[in-house]
Amino acid sequence: MNTPVTIIGAGLGGLVLARVLHLNGIPAAVYEAEPTPTARSQGGMLDIHDYNGLLAIEAAGLTAEFRGIVLEGRQAFRFLGTDGTVLFEKDDDGSGGRPEVQRGDLRRILLDALPDGTVRWGAKADTVRGLGDGRHEVTFADGSTVRTDLLVGADGAWSRIRPLLSAATPEYTGESYMETFLHDTPARHPAVAATVGAGAMYAPSATEGIVAHRESGGTVHTYVSLVRPLDWFAGIDFDDPAAAAARIAREFDGWAPELTALITEADRGPIPRPLHTLPLGHRWDRAPGVTLLGDAAHLVAPNGEGANLAMLDGADLGRALAAHPGDVETALAEYEQAMFPRTAEVPSGEELMASFFGDNPPEGLLAELGALPTASDDRPGRTPR
Repeated sequence: MNTPVTIIGAGLGGLVLARVLHLNGIPAAVYEAEPTPTARSQGGMLDIHDYNGLLAIEAAGLTAEFRGIVLEGRQAFRFLGTDGTVLFEKDDDGSGGRPEVQRGDLRRILLDALPDGTVRWGAKADTVRGLGDGRHEVTFADGSTVRTDLLVGADGAWSRIRPLLSAATPEYTGESYMETFLHDTPARHPAVAATVGAGAMYAPSATEGIVAHRESGGTVHTYVSLVRPLDWFAGIDFDDPAAAAARIAREFDGWAPELTALITEADRGPIPRPLHTLPLGHRWDRAPGVTLLGDAAHLVAPNGEGANLAMLDGADLGRALAAHPGDVETALAEYEQAMFPRTAEVPSGEELMASFFGDNPPEGLLAELGALPTASDDRPGRTPR
């Protein structure tokens, strides 16, 4: 390649790719719209799985660094009924294969493992065009441009690079999350702290749900799920957090107060997060000099796999390029053939339940949920993160 691999997006997948390329002596440049690494919150807890995300961490040579950011005890989880009754819980006994970390900490160790200057901050991709022979030119919001022999779209749901390969666009799933944060919960919100427990707490029902995670520093990070059309949320003034919280909480009338407190007592939020998805099994014909990874390639509603698969995509692409020096097209074809089947691997409701409980989910929880959605259902269903 006459120019470095050009990666659009400094999310986890793009950074793993850059790191694996660096380990193999292949130069890369990552272009990120955010002005600095700390310009915004990087999200909450991630459970990194031993069958995909941890494999990517190993490929990036960062296993020791990863172990240093794991939050012990956070693999504990509990399911609650809408009345606050604990229907099922499991402690973190150290035997789980899904260590929990803060997304921001994981991003930091990846950034720290790259040579200075690898990431170009404040570089928001605006347009992209083909130049022929597999070369592309990206124009950024400030008018600057870069030309490259290999362009990788790691730029998420609303990728600027995807249209080079596919006409698919994300569609609303019918469900939105309202994100809230409560800080210093043991001292300031003891009832909430006791309800959430040591790790994750799930309180689902048929069309609403509350998922909360105990993060570092006593913070509880919550996703409040509502299956509603987008125009329903348009009627809420999210610039007035107290009024928005009160309106959202009304949808949980009759729920236990220690659960609705995750909405009404929030120190930050509610922040609306509409959920979108690309078509299941999204793929494209091979096009010279360009490919996608992570949500740009296979966006689905949250199911606990998104960050893990993005990192595995990055690791697989990096290893394919290293294995085929001077033959980019063979490397891209090999990578895409391995990645495409993952675009259709969305777990069904039954599979998600089995991942928590094995073959014997508690009857009380099943009664609370009603009939579980499956991957083939037309209706949207909440999937635990």
